[in-house]
Amino acid sequence: MGNALKALLITVLAALAYGCNTDGCTDLRSSIPKAGFYSAASAAKISLDSLQITGIGAPGDSVLLAAGTSQSEVYLPMRSAQTSTAWCLSYKWKDTDFPQLNDTITFQYTAQPYFASAECGAMYRYHVRSFTYTTHMIDSVKMTDSLITNNDAEQIQIFFRTAEEEGGER
Repeated sequence: MGNALKALLITVLAALAYGCNTDGCTDLRSSIPKAGFYSAASAAKISLDSLQITGIGAPGDSVLLAAGTSQSEVYLPMRSAQTSTAWCLSYKWKDTDFPQLNDTITFQYTAQPYFASAECGAMYRYHVRSFTYTTHMIDSVKMTDSLITNNDAEQIQIFFRTAEEEGGER
């Protein structure tokens, strides 16, 4: 076998061995925005233990966050075959467990296929065009970036009305 053929064979084998390796993909393999929870009064990050989040119109109205688990953030998946996704936030505290107090957050977006790399493969990126929310227990919602990628960074901030006020609690 000639030296050129041996070199080509070694290069092909090395490329195949490297191509099967997934250690090079350190990012998330899906573009799912992370939402953090904040107090509207203090802008401090908060943990909620009686919040339930479900997907509206999702198959089986899937529960993304079950009440009873204390969380300060949650991943809110979007549907790539749709142009909008909505989530229902239900409050399961003793005095707030009423459907009329539920909040809804809806995102309007464009889903675009994106090839990240040979290791990570293909995924969707979402360009958020607009979003709306109700304000029963939510004070406001902010986005840090309108492009949702597979970076594991908080991109949505949800500010809740809390019992806190400047200088103490109510």
